[in-house]
Amino acid sequence: MIKYITAIALLTGSFAMSAASCPEYLNVEARKLHSKENVNLCELTQGKPVLIVNTASNCGFTPQFDALEALHKQYADKGLVVIGFPSDDFFQEEKDEAKTADVCFINYGVSFTMVATSPVRGDNANSVFKYLGEKSDSPKWNFYKYLVSGDGQIVQQFNSRVKPDSEEMKKAIESVLYTQST
Repeated sequence: MIKYITAIALLTGSFAMSAASCPEYLNVEARKLHSKENVNLCELTQGKPVLIVNTASNCGFTPQFDALEALHKQYADKGLVVIGFPSDDFFQEEKDEAKTADVCFINYGVSFTMVATSPVRGDNANSVFKYLGEKSDSPKWNFYKYLVSGDGQIVQQFNSRVKPDSEEMKKAIESVLYTQST
């Protein structure tokens, strides 16, 4: 019985510490894309560097999903978390969430976390992008990318034209991963 109580106390304490160290803007539940399942962004990121991207299914930059997936595969075991936020703010997202999911999961083989479609600009922006827009620039187009440190600080922002597999982005990711591990 004492071992059981100790285990619960340790788990509860570690969750409380995790939640306390989580930046407020990431301390949210988000529904996964085309799913009834929710994900807590704090639990997902757990103090790890995060690449946050607003996406769209019918954009000239949509093929960046391939490079985002490659980054996810290359750096996930080193601590990087990639999260995609589909948005129709620029009128290039499917109206049917199932079609958005098909583009992501079937057409591009995305295995990183994709959350349900939501606004990323203006007063109705989801809480993550509301914070990002207050601390830096709101997305000017689809596939804006924000590299965030494990403590939630914006390290660097990349516009849509910066490809996820560019040297600029890889150097920034490696720098934040190296800083995180020291």
